[in-house]
Amino acid sequence: MAKPGDRSRAATAPALDCLEFALDRASPVPLYYQLSRQLEAAIEHGVLAPGNLLGNEIDLSIRLGLSRPTVRQAIQTLVDKGLLVRRRGVGTQVVHSQVKRPLELSSLYDDLEAAGQGPSTRVVRHETVPAPADVAAALSLPEGGPVTVLERLRLTHGQPVALLRNHLPADLLDLDSDRLESTGLYRMLRTAGITLHSARQTIGARSATAEEAARLDEQPGAAVLTMQRTAYDDTGRPVEHGSHIYRASRYAFDFQLLVRP
Repeated sequence: MAKPGDRSRAATAPALDCLEFALDRASPVPLYYQLSRQLEAAIEHGVLAPGNLLGNEIDLSIRLGLSRPTVRQAIQTLVDKGLLVRRRGVGTQVVHSQVKRPLELSSLYDDLEAAGQGPSTRVVRHETVPAPADVAAALSLPEGGPVTVLERLRLTHGQPVALLRNHLPADLLDLDSDRLESTGLYRMLRTAGITLHSARQTIGARSATAEEAARLDEQPGAAVLTMQRTAYDDTGRPVEHGSHIYRASRYAFDFQLLVRP
């Protein structure tokens, strides 16, 4: 008769067997760090998917020929990043990969789709409202004039990652909520013949409100990244003003810095 521990180890075997680790024991880089980086890469590239079980620390140490403290430290590094979770009686489980987004004039939907993150969208607000002063200034419209406001929850693998609010001139294009849930806003702009050319963007951070945290499946006061962007078409006309928040536990902006000649 199989014991519960035997079932647990059997369930984790496919997740571990698909991985090949290259641990350099002569390297000055600590073994725990080598292991954590290789596990993180496997999660980011979808080799280890959300829900995969890796087993407990004893299983992993035997599998990899490492000491239990080394494995524990590697796992804790990824637990702290929100990529793994420890479950009593089950072992270590993959939660999700962190989205790393390059700073380019692209839509979150397109970036997630290109990264194989399985994006989906829920439209939570879609209406025409009088333009607030800051939105009117960003879009070069009269204050109080009509603008379209969109609020969407963006998810990856069924888990919320961002809450997006966008304002657009009301007469810019027709926006269909069903299409907004199946594709990205920038893709719809391009389809309508609007060529995006440039944008001004500001990135920050703050604590989530109770309402934001509930939508993002976070605790009230959890850290969120913020992004405000005004996008312009190829004639210099402002066509969209966005104010977005992202789960800091699941999202990061990726910079490439160059030395100015």
